[in-house]
Amino acid sequence: MSKPMLFTPLPLRDITVKNRVVVAPMHQYAGKKGFPTDWHLMNAGRFAVGGAGLVIVESTKVERRGCGTVGDLGLWDDAMIPHFKRLADFIKEHGSIAGLQLGHSGRNARRFRPWEGGKPLEQGAAEAEGVDDWREWELVAPTALSDPGDPEPGALSRPEIAEVVEHWGQAAARADAAGFEMLEIHGAHGYLIHQFLSPAANRRNDDYGGSDHNRHRFALEITECVRANWPEHKPLFLRLSVEDDAGWGPEENVALARIVKEMGVDVIDCSSGGMRGSPVVGTGPVGYGYQVPYAAKIRAEAEMLSMAVGLIVHADQAEQILQDGEADLIALARELLYNPNWPLDAAHKLGLDEPYDLMPPAYQFWLSKREKAVKDLTPSTHQSGIGGDG
Repeated sequence: MSKPMLFTPLPLRDITVKNRVVVAPMHQYAGKKGFPTDWHLMNAGRFAVGGAGLVIVESTKVERRGCGTVGDLGLWDDAMIPHFKRLADFIKEHGSIAGLQLGHSGRNARRFRPWEGGKPLEQGAAEAEGVDDWREWELVAPTALSDPGDPEPGALSRPEIAEVVEHWGQAAARADAAGFEMLEIHGAHGYLIHQFLSPAANRRNDDYGGSDHNRHRFALEITECVRANWPEHKPLFLRLSVEDDAGWGPEENVALARIVKEMGVDVIDCSSGGMRGSPVVGTGPVGYGYQVPYAAKIRAEAEMLSMAVGLIVHADQAEQILQDGEADLIALARELLYNPNWPLDAAHKLGLDEPYDLMPPAYQFWLSKREKAVKDLTPSTHQSGIGGDG
Protein backbone atom coordinates (compact mmCIF):
# COMPACT_ATOMS: atom_id res chain seq x y z
CA MET A 1 0.00 0.00 0.00
CA SER A 2 1.07 3.61 -0.42
CA LYS A 3 2.76 5.34 2.49
CA PRO A 4 0.32 7.22 4.77
CA MET A 5 0.65 11.01 4.45
CA LEU A 6 1.03 11.22 8.22
CA PHE A 7 4.39 9.50 7.83
CA THR A 8 5.56 11.38 4.75
CA PRO A 9 8.54 13.69 5.42
CA LEU A 10 8.02 17.45 5.10
CA PRO A 11 10.92 19.76 4.13
CA LEU A 12 10.92 23.11 5.95
CA ARG A 13 13.75 25.37 4.78
CA ASP A 14 16.93 23.35 5.48
CA ILE A 15 15.40 20.80 7.84
CA THR A 16 13.13 17.86 7.09
CA VAL A 17 10.51 16.70 9.56
CA LYS A 18 10.49 12.88 9.31
CA ASN A 19 6.71 12.70 9.72
CA ARG A 20 3.77 15.09 10.15
CA VAL A 21 3.18 14.34 13.86
CA VAL A 22 3.96 17.40 15.97
CA VAL A 23 4.04 17.65 19.75
CA ALA A 24 2.25 20.92 20.50
CA PRO A 25 3.83 23.15 23.15
CA MET A 26 2.26 22.32 26.51
CA HIS A 27 2.90 24.33 29.69
CA GLN A 28 4.26 22.14 32.48
CA TYR A 29 4.59 24.94 35.08
CA ALA A 30 7.64 23.15 36.49
CA GLY A 31 10.39 25.68 35.82
CA LYS A 32 12.62 27.11 38.55
CA LYS A 33 13.12 30.87 38.12
CA GLY A 34 12.69 30.35 34.39
CA PHE A 35 15.14 27.44 34.13
CA PRO A 36 14.00 24.02 32.85
CA THR A 37 14.34 21.03 35.15
CA ASP A 38 14.64 17.25 34.82
CA TRP A 39 10.85 17.19 34.45
CA HIS A 40 11.17 19.02 31.13
CA LEU A 41 13.88 16.64 29.92
CA MET A 42 11.66 13.67 30.74
CA ASN A 43 8.57 15.26 29.25
CA ALA A 44 10.11 16.33 25.93
CA GLY A 45 12.32 13.27 25.73
CA ARG A 46 9.54 10.72 25.91
CA PHE A 47 7.79 12.36 22.96
CA ALA A 48 10.96 12.22 20.87
CA VAL A 49 11.47 8.58 21.82
CA GLY A 50 7.81 7.98 20.92
CA GLY A 51 8.48 8.86 17.28
CA ALA A 52 7.07 12.37 16.77
CA GLY A 53 8.60 14.27 13.86
CA LEU A 54 8.72 17.60 15.69
CA VAL A 55 8.73 18.23 19.45
CA ILE A 56 7.96 21.84 20.46
CA VAL A 57 9.05 22.77 23.97
CA GLU A 58 6.46 24.80 25.87
CA SER A 59 5.99 28.56 25.77
CA THR A 60 9.25 30.10 26.99
CA LYS A 61 9.05 33.70 28.08
CA VAL A 62 11.18 36.41 26.51
CA GLU A 63 11.34 38.54 29.67
CA ARG A 64 10.64 38.13 33.38
CA ARG A 65 7.39 40.12 33.24
CA GLY A 66 6.06 37.67 30.67
CA CYS A 67 5.87 34.70 33.03
CA GLY A 68 2.34 33.46 33.55
CA THR A 69 3.14 31.52 36.72
CA VAL A 70 5.98 30.81 39.13
CA GLY A 71 6.75 27.72 37.03
CA ASP A 72 7.06 29.29 33.55
CA LEU A 73 10.21 28.83 31.49
CA GLY A 74 12.26 31.78 30.23
CA LEU A 75 15.12 32.64 27.89
CA TRP A 76 15.85 36.19 29.01
CA ASP A 77 19.42 35.48 30.16
CA ASP A 78 22.40 33.81 28.51
CA ALA A 79 22.82 31.67 31.62
CA MET A 80 19.69 29.80 30.58
CA ILE A 81 21.10 28.65 27.23
CA PRO A 82 22.95 25.51 28.45
CA HIS A 83 19.84 24.26 30.25
CA PHE A 84 17.76 24.54 27.08
CA LYS A 85 20.57 23.02 25.03
CA ARG A 86 20.21 19.89 27.15
CA LEU A 87 16.57 19.61 25.99
CA ALA A 88 17.32 20.34 22.33
CA ASP A 89 20.22 17.90 22.22
CA PHE A 90 18.16 15.08 23.72
CA ILE A 91 15.26 15.60 21.33
CA LYS A 92 17.58 15.60 18.31
CA GLU A 93 19.56 12.61 19.58
CA HIS A 94 16.37 10.54 19.40
CA GLY A 95 15.40 11.48 15.88
CA SER A 96 12.97 14.40 16.25
CA ILE A 97 13.28 18.03 15.24
CA ALA A 98 13.76 20.21 18.34
CA GLY A 99 11.37 23.16 18.42
CA LEU A 100 10.70 25.93 20.92
CA GLN A 101 7.82 28.35 21.40
CA LEU A 102 8.54 31.91 22.57
CA GLY A 103 5.83 33.83 24.40
CA HIS A 104 4.84 36.65 26.75
CA SER A 105 1.75 36.51 28.95
CA GLY A 106 1.10 40.26 29.13
CA ARG A 107 -1.84 41.04 31.39
CA ASN A 108 -2.33 37.30 31.99
CA ALA A 109 0.96 37.00 33.86
CA ARG A 110 1.49 36.41 37.59
CA ARG A 111 -1.17 33.78 38.22
CA PHE A 112 -1.55 30.57 40.18
CA ARG A 113 -1.06 27.37 38.17
CA PRO A 114 -4.25 26.02 36.56
CA TRP A 115 -4.62 23.19 39.09
CA GLU A 116 -4.19 25.77 41.86
CA GLY A 117 -7.17 27.70 40.51
CA GLY A 118 -5.51 29.97 37.94
CA LYS A 119 -6.50 33.15 39.78
CA PRO A 120 -4.19 36.19 40.17
CA LEU A 121 -1.18 35.16 42.25
CA GLU A 122 -0.77 36.48 45.78
CA GLN A 123 2.59 37.88 46.85
CA GLY A 124 2.89 35.60 49.87
CA ALA A 125 2.27 32.47 47.83
CA ALA A 126 4.84 33.58 45.27
CA GLU A 127 7.49 34.31 47.87
CA ALA A 128 6.83 30.94 49.50
CA GLU A 129 8.01 29.40 46.21
CA GLY A 130 11.17 31.47 46.12
CA VAL A 131 10.07 34.53 44.15
CA ASP A 132 12.31 37.40 45.20
CA ASP A 133 11.43 39.95 42.51
CA TRP A 134 7.71 40.47 43.03
CA ARG A 135 7.86 44.21 42.31
CA GLU A 136 9.64 43.63 39.00
CA TRP A 137 7.09 40.99 37.94
CA GLU A 138 4.68 43.59 36.59
CA LEU A 139 1.56 43.11 34.52
CA VAL A 140 1.79 44.87 31.16
CA ALA A 141 -0.59 45.13 28.22
CA PRO A 142 -1.36 47.35 25.24
CA THR A 143 -4.00 49.13 27.34
CA ALA A 144 -4.72 49.33 31.07
CA LEU A 145 -7.68 46.96 30.76
CA SER A 146 -8.22 43.78 32.75
CA ASP A 147 -10.79 41.03 33.02
CA PRO A 148 -13.28 41.45 35.89
CA GLY A 149 -11.60 40.69 39.20
CA ASP A 150 -8.07 40.80 37.80
CA PRO A 151 -5.44 43.43 38.66
CA GLU A 152 -5.11 46.29 36.20
CA PRO A 153 -2.00 46.02 34.00
CA GLY A 154 0.23 48.91 33.04
CA ALA A 155 -0.12 50.13 29.46
CA LEU A 156 3.18 49.72 27.64
CA SER A 157 4.78 52.98 26.57
CA ARG A 158 6.28 53.29 23.12
CA PRO A 159 9.87 52.90 24.43
CA GLU A 160 8.75 49.85 26.42
CA ILE A 161 7.19 48.32 23.31
CA ALA A 162 10.50 48.66 21.50
CA GLU A 163 12.28 46.99 24.43
CA VAL A 164 9.84 44.07 24.47
CA VAL A 165 10.27 43.58 20.73
CA GLU A 166 14.03 43.49 21.20
CA HIS A 167 13.62 40.91 23.97
CA TRP A 168 11.90 38.61 21.45
CA GLY A 169 14.84 38.94 19.11
CA GLN A 170 17.35 38.26 21.86
CA ALA A 171 15.43 35.17 22.98
CA ALA A 172 15.36 33.91 19.38
CA ALA A 173 19.15 34.24 19.20
CA ARG A 174 19.47 32.30 22.46
CA ALA A 175 17.18 29.57 21.12
CA ASP A 176 19.48 29.24 18.14
CA ALA A 177 22.53 29.10 20.41
CA ALA A 178 20.81 26.34 22.39
CA GLY A 179 20.51 24.27 19.21
CA PHE A 180 16.80 24.42 18.49
CA GLU A 181 15.95 23.82 14.84
CA MET A 182 12.45 25.33 14.69
CA LEU A 183 10.94 28.34 16.48
CA GLU A 184 7.34 29.39 17.07
CA ILE A 185 6.05 32.84 18.02
CA HIS A 186 3.07 32.55 20.37
CA GLY A 187 0.50 35.06 19.12
CA ALA A 188 -2.62 33.32 20.45
CA HIS A 189 -4.65 32.43 23.56
CA GLY A 190 -5.08 35.90 25.03
CA TYR A 191 -1.38 36.53 25.63
CA LEU A 192 0.50 39.73 24.83
CA ILE A 193 0.67 39.57 21.02
CA HIS A 194 -2.98 38.51 20.88
CA GLN A 195 -3.83 41.37 23.25
CA PHE A 196 -2.36 43.83 20.74
CA LEU A 197 -4.23 42.17 17.85
CA SER A 198 -7.57 42.16 19.65
CA PRO A 199 -9.96 45.12 19.40
CA ALA A 200 -11.37 43.98 22.75
CA ALA A 201 -8.02 44.30 24.58
CA ASN A 202 -6.26 46.99 22.55
CA ARG A 203 -7.82 50.43 22.96
CA ARG A 204 -4.70 52.45 22.14
CA ASN A 205 -5.09 55.67 20.14
CA ASP A 206 -1.57 55.74 18.68
CA ASP A 207 -0.17 53.76 15.74
CA TYR A 208 -0.33 50.50 17.76
CA GLY A 209 -4.12 50.65 18.10
CA GLY A 210 -7.35 51.43 16.32
CA SER A 211 -7.26 50.04 12.79
CA ASP A 212 -6.37 46.45 11.87
CA HIS A 213 -3.19 47.80 10.31
CA ASN A 214 -2.14 49.49 13.55
CA ARG A 215 -3.07 46.54 15.75
CA HIS A 216 -0.92 44.31 13.51
CA ARG A 217 2.13 46.48 14.14
CA PHE A 218 3.38 44.85 17.35
CA ALA A 219 3.09 41.33 15.91
CA LEU A 220 4.85 42.39 12.72
CA GLU A 221 7.68 44.13 14.56
CA ILE A 222 8.21 40.99 16.64
CA THR A 223 8.15 38.81 13.53
CA GLU A 224 10.72 41.04 11.85
CA CYS A 225 12.99 41.10 14.90
CA VAL A 226 12.75 37.34 15.49
CA ARG A 227 13.41 36.54 11.84
CA ALA A 228 16.46 38.85 11.91
CA ASN A 229 17.84 36.95 14.91
CA TRP A 230 16.79 33.47 13.82
CA PRO A 231 18.88 31.84 11.07
CA GLU A 232 17.48 32.01 7.55
CA HIS A 233 17.86 28.26 7.11
CA LYS A 234 15.63 27.44 10.11
CA PRO A 235 11.80 27.50 9.92
CA LEU A 236 9.62 29.94 11.83
CA PHE A 237 6.02 29.23 12.90
CA LEU A 238 3.38 31.62 14.24
CA ARG A 239 0.53 30.42 16.48
CA LEU A 240 -2.69 32.39 16.11
CA SER A 241 -6.15 32.24 17.66
CA VAL A 242 -7.93 32.16 14.32
CA GLU A 243 -11.25 32.74 16.09
CA ASP A 244 -11.35 34.35 19.52
CA ASP A 245 -15.07 35.23 19.65
CA ALA A 246 -14.12 38.78 20.64
CA GLY A 247 -13.64 40.56 17.34
CA TRP A 248 -10.47 38.88 16.09
CA GLY A 249 -11.60 36.25 13.61
CA PRO A 250 -10.73 34.14 10.56
CA GLU A 251 -10.75 36.94 7.98
CA GLU A 252 -8.43 39.08 10.09
CA ASN A 253 -6.09 36.13 10.59
CA VAL A 254 -5.96 35.34 6.89
CA ALA A 255 -4.95 38.96 6.23
CA LEU A 256 -2.22 38.81 8.89
CA ALA A 257 -0.99 35.42 7.65
CA ARG A 258 -0.51 36.80 4.14
CA ILE A 259 1.69 39.58 5.54
CA VAL A 260 3.86 37.42 7.80
CA LYS A 261 4.34 34.89 5.01
CA GLU A 262 6.26 37.57 3.12
CA MET A 263 8.28 38.31 6.26
CA GLY A 264 9.59 34.77 6.60
CA VAL A 265 6.96 32.86 8.59
CA ASP A 266 6.69 29.35 7.18
CA VAL A 267 3.72 27.81 9.02
CA ILE A 268 0.64 29.14 10.81
CA ASP A 269 -0.28 27.07 13.87
CA CYS A 270 -4.07 27.40 13.93
CA SER A 271 -5.68 27.49 17.37
CA SER A 272 -8.52 29.54 18.87
CA GLY A 273 -9.82 31.30 21.95
CA GLY A 274 -8.14 32.87 24.93
CA MET A 275 -9.53 36.38 24.83
CA ARG A 276 -12.76 35.33 26.54
CA GLY A 277 -11.44 32.44 28.58
CA SER A 278 -11.30 28.85 27.34
CA PRO A 279 -10.97 28.06 23.63
CA VAL A 280 -13.99 29.12 21.62
CA VAL A 281 -15.45 27.40 18.62
CA GLY A 282 -16.63 29.19 15.52
CA THR A 283 -17.64 26.03 13.66
CA GLY A 284 -19.87 24.21 16.13
CA PRO A 285 -19.55 22.50 19.52
CA VAL A 286 -16.21 21.22 20.79
CA GLY A 287 -15.59 17.81 19.26
CA TYR A 288 -13.06 15.86 17.26
CA GLY A 289 -10.96 18.21 15.12
CA TYR A 290 -13.03 21.26 16.03
CA GLN A 291 -10.26 23.70 15.04
CA VAL A 292 -9.32 21.98 11.78
CA PRO A 293 -11.50 24.34 9.67
CA TYR A 294 -9.26 27.21 10.79
CA ALA A 295 -6.17 25.43 9.47
CA ALA A 296 -7.99 24.67 6.23
CA LYS A 297 -8.98 28.31 5.77
CA ILE A 298 -5.50 29.68 6.43
CA ARG A 299 -3.96 27.09 4.10
CA ALA A 300 -6.38 27.83 1.26
CA GLU A 301 -6.75 31.60 1.52
CA ALA A 302 -3.31 32.68 2.76
CA GLU A 303 -1.71 30.06 0.50
CA MET A 304 0.78 28.90 3.09
CA LEU A 305 1.45 25.84 5.21
CA SER A 306 -0.82 25.34 8.21
CA MET A 307 -0.81 23.14 11.29
CA ALA A 308 -4.04 21.73 12.71
CA VAL A 309 -4.55 21.18 16.42
CA GLY A 310 -7.48 20.53 18.75
CA LEU A 311 -8.96 17.14 19.69
CA ILE A 312 -7.12 15.28 16.98
CA VAL A 313 -7.08 11.90 18.68
CA HIS A 314 -7.14 9.03 16.19
CA ALA A 315 -4.72 7.97 13.45
CA ASP A 316 -7.34 7.75 10.70
CA GLN A 317 -8.66 11.17 11.71
CA ALA A 318 -5.19 12.73 11.40
CA GLU A 319 -4.55 10.99 8.08
CA GLN A 320 -7.87 12.19 6.63
CA ILE A 321 -7.10 15.82 7.55
CA LEU A 322 -3.91 15.59 5.53
CA GLN A 323 -5.50 13.67 2.66
CA ASP A 324 -8.25 16.29 2.40
CA GLY A 325 -5.68 19.09 2.14
CA GLU A 326 -6.89 20.83 5.32
CA ALA A 327 -3.44 21.07 6.93
CA ASP A 328 0.19 20.13 6.39
CA LEU A 329 1.09 19.18 9.94
CA ILE A 330 -0.89 17.55 12.75
CA ALA A 331 -0.26 18.78 16.29
CA LEU A 332 -1.33 16.74 19.29
CA ALA A 333 -1.23 17.76 22.94
CA ARG A 334 -3.27 16.00 25.61
CA GLU A 335 -3.62 12.82 23.57
CA LEU A 336 0.18 12.55 23.71
CA LEU A 337 0.05 12.94 27.49
CA TYR A 338 -2.29 9.96 27.44
CA ASN A 339 -0.09 7.99 25.03
CA PRO A 340 3.43 9.34 24.39
CA ASN A 341 3.92 6.54 21.84
CA TRP A 342 0.97 7.74 19.74
CA PRO A 343 3.10 7.96 16.55
CA LEU A 344 4.03 4.28 16.84
CA ASP A 345 0.42 3.36 17.54
CA ALA A 346 -0.72 5.40 14.52
CA ALA A 347 1.93 3.79 12.32
CA HIS A 348 0.59 0.33 13.16
CA LYS A 349 -3.02 1.30 12.59
CA LEU A 350 -2.27 2.97 9.25
CA GLY A 351 -0.23 0.01 8.03
CA LEU A 352 3.19 1.68 7.83
CA ASP A 353 5.96 -0.70 6.83
CA GLU A 354 8.53 -1.16 9.62
CA PRO A 355 6.71 1.00 12.22
CA TYR A 356 9.32 0.27 14.88
CA ASP A 357 11.86 2.24 12.86
CA LEU A 358 10.30 5.29 14.52
CA MET A 359 11.82 4.24 17.84
CA PRO A 360 15.36 4.23 19.28
CA PRO A 361 17.30 0.97 18.72
CA ALA A 362 16.61 -0.49 22.18
CA TYR A 363 12.84 -0.09 21.77
CA GLN A 364 12.96 -1.08 18.11
CA PHE A 365 14.84 -4.31 18.87
CA TRP A 366 12.67 -5.57 21.71
CA LEU A 367 9.33 -4.64 20.19
CA SER A 368 10.23 -6.17 16.83
CA LYS A 369 11.46 -9.31 18.58
CA ARG A 370 8.17 -9.65 20.45
CA GLU A 371 6.13 -9.15 17.30
CA LYS A 372 8.04 -11.86 15.46
CA ALA A 373 7.80 -14.26 18.39
CA VAL A 374 4.07 -13.83 19.08
CA LYS A 375 2.16 -13.88 15.82
CA ASP A 376 -1.33 -13.26 17.23
CA LEU A 377 -0.40 -10.50 19.69
CA THR A 378 -2.51 -7.32 19.57
CA PRO A 379 -1.14 -4.16 21.26
CA SER A 380 -3.07 -2.86 24.27
CA THR A 381 -4.12 0.30 22.42
CA HIS A 382 -5.97 -1.77 19.78
CA GLN A 383 -8.44 -3.55 22.05
CA SER A 384 -9.64 -3.55 25.64
CA GLY A 385 -8.54 -7.05 26.58
CA ILE A 386 -7.67 -10.58 25.54
CA GLY A 387 -11.34 -11.44 25.15
CA GLY A 388 -12.13 -9.19 22.20
CA ASP A 389 -12.34 -5.82 20.53
CA GLY A 390 -14.70 -4.05 22.94
